[in-house]
Amino acid sequence: MSSLRSPDYLESAGTVYVAGHRGLVGSALVRALLEMGVDRVIGETSGALDLRDREATFEYFAQNRPKTVLLAAARVGGILANSRYPVDFLSDNLRIQLNVMDAALTHGVERLLFLGSSCIYPKFAAQPIREASLLTGTLEQTNDGYAIAKIAGILQVQAVRRQYGLPWISAMPTNLYGPNDNFSPTSSHLLPGLIRRYEEARQSGAPMVTNWGTGTPRRELLHADDMAAACMYLLRSYNGDKQINIGTGVDHTIAEIADVVADAVGYEGLVEWDHSRPDGTPRKVLDVTAISALGWSPRISLTEGVEEVVDWYRSHSDQVRT
Repeated sequence: MSSLRSPDYLESAGTVYVAGHRGLVGSALVRALLEMGVDRVIGETSGALDLRDREATFEYFAQNRPKTVLLAAARVGGILANSRYPVDFLSDNLRIQLNVMDAALTHGVERLLFLGSSCIYPKFAAQPIREASLLTGTLEQTNDGYAIAKIAGILQVQAVRRQYGLPWISAMPTNLYGPNDNFSPTSSHLLPGLIRRYEEARQSGAPMVTNWGTGTPRRELLHADDMAAACMYLLRSYNGDKQINIGTGVDHTIAEIADVVADAVGYEGLVEWDHSRPDGTPRKVLDVTAISALGWSPRISLTEGVEEVVDWYRSHSDQVRT
Protein backbone atom coordinates (compact mmCIF):
# COMPACT_ATOMS: atom_id res chain seq x y z
CA MET A 1 0.00 0.00 0.00
CA SER A 2 1.24 3.43 -0.85
CA SER A 3 -0.15 6.63 0.58
CA LEU A 4 -1.68 9.38 -1.48
CA ARG A 5 0.35 12.50 -2.14
CA SER A 6 -1.16 14.51 0.73
CA PRO A 7 -3.24 13.81 3.87
CA ASP A 8 -5.15 17.00 3.08
CA TYR A 9 -6.52 15.69 -0.21
CA LEU A 10 -10.16 16.47 0.57
CA GLU A 11 -9.34 20.14 1.18
CA SER A 12 -8.37 20.37 -2.50
CA ALA A 13 -10.77 17.81 -3.90
CA GLY A 14 -12.49 20.32 -6.20
CA THR A 15 -16.04 19.52 -7.23
CA VAL A 16 -17.04 16.13 -5.83
CA TYR A 17 -19.71 14.17 -7.67
CA VAL A 18 -21.51 11.57 -5.53
CA ALA A 19 -23.26 9.15 -7.86
CA GLY A 20 -26.27 7.81 -5.97
CA HIS A 21 -26.34 10.70 -3.51
CA ARG A 22 -29.84 10.01 -2.16
CA GLY A 23 -29.40 6.35 -1.33
CA LEU A 24 -28.20 4.75 1.87
CA VAL A 25 -24.53 4.86 0.87
CA GLY A 26 -24.53 8.08 -1.15
CA SER A 27 -26.42 10.17 1.39
CA ALA A 28 -23.97 9.08 4.11
CA LEU A 29 -21.07 10.10 1.87
CA VAL A 30 -22.65 13.52 1.27
CA ARG A 31 -23.11 14.04 5.02
CA ALA A 32 -19.48 13.13 5.65
CA LEU A 33 -18.17 15.42 2.91
CA LEU A 34 -20.19 18.39 4.14
CA GLU A 35 -19.12 17.77 7.74
CA MET A 36 -15.49 17.88 6.57
CA GLY A 37 -16.03 21.23 4.88
CA VAL A 38 -16.09 20.01 1.27
CA ASP A 39 -18.68 22.45 -0.02
CA ARG A 40 -18.66 21.66 -3.75
CA VAL A 41 -20.66 18.42 -3.65
CA ILE A 42 -23.00 17.61 -6.54
CA GLY A 43 -25.44 14.83 -7.35
CA GLU A 44 -28.52 14.08 -9.44
CA THR A 45 -31.56 11.93 -8.87
CA SER A 46 -32.06 8.94 -11.15
CA GLY A 47 -35.07 10.74 -12.59
CA ALA A 48 -32.92 13.68 -13.66
CA LEU A 49 -29.92 11.59 -14.76
CA ASP A 50 -30.20 7.94 -15.74
CA LEU A 51 -26.64 6.66 -15.44
CA ARG A 52 -27.53 3.70 -17.66
CA ASP A 53 -27.81 6.28 -20.46
CA ARG A 54 -24.27 6.66 -21.78
CA GLU A 55 -24.85 9.88 -23.72
CA ALA A 56 -26.59 11.59 -20.79
CA THR A 57 -23.83 10.51 -18.40
CA PHE A 58 -21.07 11.88 -20.63
CA GLU A 59 -22.98 15.14 -21.08
CA TYR A 60 -23.33 15.52 -17.30
CA PHE A 61 -19.58 15.12 -16.81
CA ALA A 62 -18.83 17.55 -19.63
CA GLN A 63 -21.05 20.20 -18.06
CA ASN A 64 -20.01 19.77 -14.42
CA ARG A 65 -16.33 18.72 -14.68
CA PRO A 66 -15.99 17.02 -11.29
CA LYS A 67 -12.47 16.49 -10.03
CA THR A 68 -13.43 13.69 -7.64
CA VAL A 69 -16.10 10.98 -8.05
CA LEU A 70 -17.59 8.71 -5.41
CA LEU A 71 -19.40 5.96 -7.28
CA ALA A 72 -22.16 4.70 -4.99
CA ALA A 73 -24.97 4.48 -7.55
CA ALA A 74 -26.26 0.95 -8.06
CA ARG A 75 -29.35 -1.14 -8.45
CA VAL A 76 -29.56 -2.90 -5.08
CA GLY A 77 -31.89 -5.33 -3.36
CA GLY A 78 -32.13 -8.14 -0.86
CA ILE A 79 -31.98 -11.89 -1.37
CA LEU A 80 -35.48 -12.09 -2.89
CA ALA A 81 -34.95 -9.36 -5.51
CA ASN A 82 -31.43 -10.53 -6.41
CA SER A 83 -32.53 -14.13 -6.94
CA ARG A 84 -35.62 -13.18 -8.97
CA TYR A 85 -34.05 -10.56 -11.25
CA PRO A 86 -30.39 -11.49 -11.85
CA VAL A 87 -30.40 -10.08 -15.40
CA ASP A 88 -31.58 -6.67 -14.20
CA PHE A 89 -28.99 -6.49 -11.43
CA LEU A 90 -26.19 -7.55 -13.76
CA SER A 91 -27.13 -5.37 -16.73
CA ASP A 92 -28.08 -2.20 -14.88
CA ASN A 93 -25.01 -2.18 -12.65
CA LEU A 94 -22.60 -2.95 -15.46
CA ARG A 95 -23.97 -0.06 -17.49
CA ILE A 96 -23.94 2.38 -14.56
CA GLN A 97 -20.33 1.57 -13.68
CA LEU A 98 -19.05 1.54 -17.23
CA ASN A 99 -20.70 4.83 -18.16
CA VAL A 100 -19.57 6.66 -15.02
CA MET A 101 -15.99 5.43 -15.16
CA ASP A 102 -15.60 5.99 -18.89
CA ALA A 103 -17.02 9.51 -18.56
CA ALA A 104 -14.78 10.19 -15.57
CA LEU A 105 -11.73 9.06 -17.53
CA THR A 106 -12.69 11.08 -20.60
CA HIS A 107 -13.30 14.25 -18.61
CA GLY A 108 -10.20 14.17 -16.43
CA VAL A 109 -11.45 12.97 -13.04
CA GLU A 110 -8.34 12.73 -10.88
CA ARG A 111 -9.64 10.64 -7.99
CA LEU A 112 -12.44 8.06 -8.04
CA LEU A 113 -13.68 5.80 -5.26
CA PHE A 114 -15.73 2.81 -6.38
CA LEU A 115 -18.02 1.30 -3.75
CA GLY A 116 -18.65 -2.39 -4.09
CA SER A 117 -20.08 -5.01 -1.77
CA SER A 118 -18.86 -7.93 0.30
CA CYS A 119 -20.96 -10.23 -1.90
CA ILE A 120 -18.07 -10.16 -4.41
CA TYR A 121 -16.33 -12.85 -2.38
CA PRO A 122 -16.85 -16.61 -2.83
CA LYS A 123 -19.73 -18.23 -0.96
CA PHE A 124 -17.42 -20.49 1.00
CA ALA A 125 -14.46 -18.14 1.40
CA ALA A 126 -12.40 -18.65 4.54
CA GLN A 127 -13.63 -16.41 7.35
CA PRO A 128 -12.91 -13.61 8.04
CA ILE A 129 -12.77 -12.84 4.31
CA ARG A 130 -9.49 -11.35 3.13
CA GLU A 131 -9.15 -9.10 0.08
CA ALA A 132 -7.06 -11.87 -1.53
CA SER A 133 -10.13 -14.16 -1.59
CA LEU A 134 -11.52 -12.32 -4.62
CA LEU A 135 -12.03 -14.65 -7.63
CA THR A 136 -10.94 -17.77 -5.74
CA GLY A 137 -14.28 -19.62 -5.67
CA THR A 138 -17.94 -19.87 -6.64
CA LEU A 139 -20.25 -17.00 -5.75
CA GLU A 140 -23.49 -17.22 -3.77
CA GLN A 141 -26.07 -18.04 -6.46
CA THR A 142 -28.83 -15.83 -5.04
CA ASN A 143 -26.86 -12.65 -5.83
CA ASP A 144 -24.24 -13.71 -8.39
CA GLY A 145 -25.47 -11.24 -11.05
CA TYR A 146 -24.98 -8.28 -8.73
CA ALA A 147 -21.66 -9.66 -7.51
CA ILE A 148 -20.27 -10.14 -11.02
CA ALA A 149 -21.11 -6.53 -11.87
CA LYS A 150 -19.28 -5.29 -8.77
CA ILE A 151 -16.27 -7.48 -9.57
CA ALA A 152 -16.19 -5.92 -13.04
CA GLY A 153 -16.10 -2.49 -11.39
CA ILE A 154 -13.09 -3.45 -9.29
CA LEU A 155 -11.27 -4.75 -12.35
CA GLN A 156 -12.05 -1.57 -14.28
CA VAL A 157 -10.55 0.54 -11.49
CA GLN A 158 -7.44 -1.64 -11.53
CA ALA A 159 -7.23 -1.37 -15.31
CA VAL A 160 -7.41 2.44 -15.16
CA ARG A 161 -4.62 2.46 -12.59
CA ARG A 162 -2.41 0.27 -14.79
CA GLN A 163 -3.10 2.03 -18.08
CA TYR A 164 -3.37 5.65 -16.95
CA GLY A 165 -1.67 5.76 -13.55
CA LEU A 166 -4.59 7.50 -11.84
CA PRO A 167 -5.12 7.09 -8.07
CA TRP A 168 -8.53 5.45 -8.40
CA ILE A 169 -9.47 3.02 -5.61
CA SER A 170 -12.14 0.49 -4.65
CA ALA A 171 -13.68 -0.15 -1.25
CA MET A 172 -15.83 -3.12 -0.26
CA PRO A 173 -18.18 -2.39 2.64
CA THR A 174 -19.81 -5.16 4.60
CA ASN A 175 -23.61 -5.22 5.06
CA LEU A 176 -24.72 -1.63 5.64
CA TYR A 177 -27.68 -0.03 7.37
CA GLY A 178 -28.71 3.49 8.27
CA PRO A 179 -30.91 6.45 7.30
CA ASN A 180 -32.34 6.52 3.76
CA ASP A 181 -32.29 2.74 3.49
CA ASN A 182 -34.78 0.73 1.43
CA PHE A 183 -37.52 -0.68 3.66
CA SER A 184 -39.47 -2.48 0.94
CA PRO A 185 -40.88 -5.89 1.95
CA THR A 186 -39.67 -7.38 -1.36
CA SER A 187 -36.34 -5.65 -2.11
CA SER A 188 -34.85 -4.55 1.22
CA HIS A 189 -31.73 -5.96 2.81
CA LEU A 190 -31.67 -7.80 6.12
CA LEU A 191 -31.81 -5.05 8.74
CA PRO A 192 -34.34 -2.63 7.19
CA GLY A 193 -36.53 -5.61 6.33
CA LEU A 194 -36.47 -6.73 9.96
CA ILE A 195 -37.15 -3.21 11.24
CA ARG A 196 -40.21 -2.83 9.04
CA ARG A 197 -41.51 -6.31 9.89
CA TYR A 198 -41.16 -5.89 13.64
CA GLU A 199 -42.47 -2.33 13.70
CA GLU A 200 -45.57 -3.32 11.71
CA ALA A 201 -46.11 -6.27 14.06
CA ARG A 202 -45.80 -3.98 17.08
CA GLN A 203 -48.24 -1.46 15.64
CA SER A 204 -50.80 -4.10 14.67
CA GLY A 205 -50.42 -6.14 17.85
CA ALA A 206 -49.52 -9.26 15.85
CA PRO A 207 -48.79 -12.20 18.17
CA MET A 208 -46.02 -13.60 15.95
CA VAL A 209 -43.37 -12.50 13.42
CA THR A 210 -42.11 -14.91 10.74
CA ASN A 211 -38.53 -14.52 9.51
CA TRP A 212 -36.84 -16.23 6.57
CA GLY A 213 -34.51 -19.18 6.93
CA THR A 214 -33.09 -20.73 10.08
CA GLY A 215 -31.64 -17.65 11.76
CA THR A 216 -28.26 -19.37 12.06
CA PRO A 217 -26.23 -17.67 9.26
CA ARG A 218 -23.88 -15.00 10.57
CA ARG A 219 -23.73 -11.44 9.28
CA GLU A 220 -21.55 -8.41 9.94
CA LEU A 221 -23.34 -5.06 10.02
CA LEU A 222 -21.87 -1.57 9.66
CA HIS A 223 -23.63 1.75 10.07
CA ALA A 224 -23.56 3.84 6.87
CA ASP A 225 -22.02 6.79 8.70
CA ASP A 226 -19.11 4.60 9.80
CA MET A 227 -18.74 3.47 6.19
CA ALA A 228 -18.68 7.09 5.01
CA ALA A 229 -16.07 8.00 7.63
CA ALA A 230 -13.94 5.12 6.38
CA CYS A 231 -14.27 6.37 2.80
CA MET A 232 -13.13 9.84 3.82
CA TYR A 233 -10.16 8.23 5.53
CA LEU A 234 -9.31 6.22 2.42
CA LEU A 235 -9.58 9.26 0.15
CA ARG A 236 -7.02 10.97 2.35
CA SER A 237 -4.59 8.12 2.87
CA TYR A 238 -5.03 5.13 0.56
CA ASN A 239 -3.75 4.55 -2.95
CA GLY A 240 -3.56 0.77 -3.21
CA ASP A 241 -4.33 -1.36 -6.24
CA LYS A 242 -6.46 -3.91 -4.39
CA GLN A 243 -9.97 -3.32 -3.13
CA ILE A 244 -9.98 -2.67 0.61
CA ASN A 245 -12.55 -4.09 3.02
CA ILE A 246 -14.62 -1.81 5.27
CA GLY A 247 -16.30 -3.43 8.24
CA THR A 248 -16.28 -4.10 11.95
CA GLY A 249 -14.68 -7.54 11.87
CA VAL A 250 -17.47 -8.76 14.19
CA ASP A 251 -20.49 -10.82 13.15
CA HIS A 252 -23.75 -12.03 14.71
CA THR A 253 -26.31 -14.68 13.84
CA ILE A 254 -29.37 -13.39 12.02
CA ALA A 255 -31.42 -14.53 15.02
CA GLU A 256 -29.28 -12.36 17.30
CA ILE A 257 -29.70 -9.39 14.95
CA ALA A 258 -33.47 -9.96 14.94
CA ASP A 259 -33.44 -9.86 18.75
CA VAL A 260 -31.62 -6.50 18.68
CA VAL A 261 -34.28 -5.16 16.30
CA ALA A 262 -37.14 -6.52 18.43
CA ASP A 263 -35.70 -4.81 21.51
CA ALA A 264 -35.18 -1.51 19.67
CA VAL A 265 -38.72 -1.57 18.28
CA GLY A 266 -40.30 -2.80 21.49
CA TYR A 267 -41.90 -5.90 20.02
CA GLU A 268 -42.69 -8.56 22.63
CA GLY A 269 -44.47 -11.22 20.55
CA LEU A 270 -43.26 -14.63 19.38
CA VAL A 271 -40.84 -15.30 16.53
CA GLU A 272 -40.83 -18.25 14.11
CA TRP A 273 -38.31 -19.12 11.40
CA ASP A 274 -39.49 -20.34 8.00
CA HIS A 275 -36.95 -23.04 7.12
CA SER A 276 -38.38 -23.38 3.61
CA ARG A 277 -36.87 -19.97 2.75
CA PRO A 278 -33.21 -19.63 1.73
CA ASP A 279 -30.52 -18.70 4.25
CA GLY A 280 -28.04 -17.33 1.70
CA THR A 281 -24.33 -17.37 2.50
CA PRO A 282 -23.67 -19.31 5.75
CA ARG A 283 -21.29 -16.73 7.16
CA LYS A 284 -19.90 -13.44 5.95
CA VAL A 285 -17.51 -11.35 8.02
CA LEU A 286 -14.71 -9.29 6.54
CA ASP A 287 -11.07 -9.28 7.47
CA VAL A 288 -10.44 -5.60 8.26
CA THR A 289 -6.73 -5.92 8.96
CA ALA A 290 -5.77 -3.65 6.05
CA ILE A 291 -7.97 -0.68 6.93
CA SER A 292 -7.23 -1.12 10.65
CA ALA A 293 -3.52 -0.90 9.85
CA LEU A 294 -4.19 2.47 8.19
CA GLY A 295 -5.59 3.71 11.50
CA TRP A 296 -9.38 3.57 10.94
CA SER A 297 -11.95 1.81 13.13
CA PRO A 298 -15.77 2.04 13.44
CA ARG A 299 -17.41 3.90 16.32
CA ILE A 300 -21.16 3.04 16.22
CA SER A 301 -22.24 -0.11 18.08
CA LEU A 302 -24.94 -2.36 16.62
CA THR A 303 -27.39 -1.62 19.44
CA GLU A 304 -26.84 2.14 19.19
CA GLY A 305 -27.07 2.08 15.40
CA VAL A 306 -30.26 0.01 15.26
CA GLU A 307 -31.97 2.24 17.82
CA GLU A 308 -31.03 5.28 15.75
CA VAL A 309 -32.40 3.76 12.54
CA VAL A 310 -35.64 2.71 14.22
CA ASP A 311 -36.12 6.33 15.37
CA TRP A 312 -35.33 7.57 11.86
CA TYR A 313 -37.77 5.08 10.30
CA ARG A 314 -40.58 6.17 12.58
CA SER A 315 -39.98 9.88 12.01
CA HIS A 316 -39.76 9.42 8.22
CA SER A 317 -42.54 6.89 7.73
CA ASP A 318 -44.12 9.03 5.01
CA GLN A 319 -40.83 9.35 3.10
CA VAL A 320 -39.07 5.98 3.34
CA ARG A 321 -38.56 3.82 0.28
CA THR A 322 -41.12 1.05 0.52
